[in-house]
Amino acid sequence: MQMNTTMTDSILELWERIAQSNEKGLFKRLIQLDNEEIYIYATLQCPEKYCGIAIAFDKSIRVDISSFSNLRDLIVYFLPDSTFPNKNLLFISLLQYQSRDIFSVLCKDLINKISEQIEENKIVRIVINQLEKWKNLFDRMRNGGLQPAEQQGLYGELVFLQKFLCKSENQNSVIDVWVGADKEVRDFQCGNWAVEVKTTSGNNHQRVLISSERQLDDTLINFLFLYHLSLETSKGNGENLNHKVLTIRDMLAENSFALNSFNMKLLEAGYLDVHAHLYEDRCYAKRDENIYQIKEDFPRIKENEIRNGVGDVKYTIILSHCDKYLITESQLFKTLSLS
Repeated sequence: MQMNTTMTDSILELWERIAQSNEKGLFKRLIQLDNEEIYIYATLQCPEKYCGIAIAFDKSIRVDISSFSNLRDLIVYFLPDSTFPNKNLLFISLLQYQSRDIFSVLCKDLINKISEQIEENKIVRIVINQLEKWKNLFDRMRNGGLQPAEQQGLYGELVFLQKFLCKSENQNSVIDVWVGADKEVRDFQCGNWAVEVKTTSGNNHQRVLISSERQLDDTLINFLFLYHLSLETSKGNGENLNHKVLTIRDMLAENSFALNSFNMKLLEAGYLDVHAHLYEDRCYAKRDENIYQIKEDFPRIKENEIRNGVGDVKYTIILSHCDKYLITESQLFKTLSLS
């Protein structure tokens, strides 16, 4: 069965409305977008309450979904589109109805991404890439949240993000350049500059691990910086990860676009509100923070210095040997253009 709706109706509301009808079968409702060439449906399988979305594309397009055949929380499958005989529907359905709040945010983000496209081949690639991210996210949901090192790393990125928001009037662009949640090479990137954030604690607070030969390689950009935050961790003394998240949400409260983008990036980083209670007791107090400009003979390994056959390069930097590359926060933010 099919009915039309608009994005003013949230996907969550659509699922709940269908579920209340007490009818059996697979229901789909067309979500009307500005781009009338794209057909996306909100779907619900009743009485199982498998909620999801379906994306239409030409039958000539071949899509490999074999890597998603054994997911515990999602099912991904094809059906012919009964409305358009020349199209197939790619269904993505959630098996756990109680997780629909999180899933609705993911679906809305996916719809926003593909609604900007024209070519169906590109739409399919975006959907498959997002599914890979969703696999990892649902694994995190089952595994009980972020590990301590992941919590600390995310906290450090949010400390820098908060500083950046305070320095800029363009909140949307600041959130856009935070790409650490997208697993990019560096945590903040835009145009000709990048900032890598490293957060340490404990006895090795002056040693930072560089995870690849590209992370501190400035060959393709004009400016590269390392922001280092050294923390003391304790139980209940200082600021926890949840408080930092709430602080930034408050800063973005009057900008729904930036707030939604921030919340989506939190999800992709593995931070789910349902796990917030797990992060309450682990608190951080700033021990020290420094900013280094990566240039010239800064101790690092560049990609073009790696011999053929060498891969997966990781190394440690001792920051006490890098004092001559220190810069001030003011110097840093004068360089970070958002245009």
